[in-house]
Amino acid sequence: MPEKVLIYSRFPKAQMVRFGERFELLNAAGQAPDAVFSSQQLAGVRAMVTAGATPLGGEAMDLMPDLGVIVCYGTGYDGVDLAAASKRGIAVGHSPGANAASVADIAVTLMLATTRRLLVADDYVRSGNWAAAKPSPMMRPQPGMLGRRIGVYGMGEIGRKIAARVAAFETEVGYFSRSRHDVPYRYFPTLEALTEWCSVLMVAVRAGADTNHAVDADILRKLGKDGHVVNISRGSVIDQKALVAALADQTIAGAGLDVYEKEPHAPDALTALPNVVLSPHIGGHTLESHVAMQDCVIANLEAFFAGKPLPYEVKLG
Repeated sequence: MPEKVLIYSRFPKAQMVRFGERFELLNAAGQAPDAVFSSQQLAGVRAMVTAGATPLGGEAMDLMPDLGVIVCYGTGYDGVDLAAASKRGIAVGHSPGANAASVADIAVTLMLATTRRLLVADDYVRSGNWAAAKPSPMMRPQPGMLGRRIGVYGMGEIGRKIAARVAAFETEVGYFSRSRHDVPYRYFPTLEALTEWCSVLMVAVRAGADTNHAVDADILRKLGKDGHVVNISRGSVIDQKALVAALADQTIAGAGLDVYEKEPHAPDALTALPNVVLSPHIGGHTLESHVAMQDCVIANLEAFFAGKPLPYEVKLG
């Protein structure tokens, strides 16, 4: 008889197919588990799959008294209360690096789109203004990549792949992270120092209490009027209110965002700005990434049910 696994977050059905072939799935589809299933059904659940950004606290864990593992679909696990899990003896797993290449690709895409004002250029053609030779101040020549200083905030798997990709554009690459790494890029001791040096700030740091609103109004001012910020990490890392103000008054030149403080992001002051490029959190949304993330989830679940250590465990200490 297959083991029971609760699906806590809302996922597309196609992403759950492989799990359903191996386990008996109880799909809460983003609702409170006790609103969908009886206490008797939840009593036998020993494993849960969730999206890393979905808030998951101790109260939800207590709905399943036999819960022994929480497996995050993806790299992130910032929504999981790790202290609550540790207190209850619940292991937490994730998919480290599984989508790093895809996320790095979208970071570079956003960088090029904002620095070269690709959406403005697209509209210039579609609107007929190009054919009519109508002048546009937004179509003035912009600095290219040659010699541009790119700052990478966070040098994990994704940060390293971003750095390697942007270096191929004949740029200078620098970085700031909690510790220095053996990489061929210039290290800066603080985010402030990195931001003052670079003209494009690529946010690739893991979300957490220590990085919440790390990119604030002061950091954006240091980036300067010719600077751009690209965020493929989590929306919480950037003070979004400060970012809107900086874009509106041209404290910075532009931004490329795949993540937001609130998702899904509805039209608002941010979406009305012409100097920001937006995508709907699709950094890891490629066929290859989903297969890799599912492989990690399955490996974690199978190891847990076999009484073995998780191969991709989040260390709670």
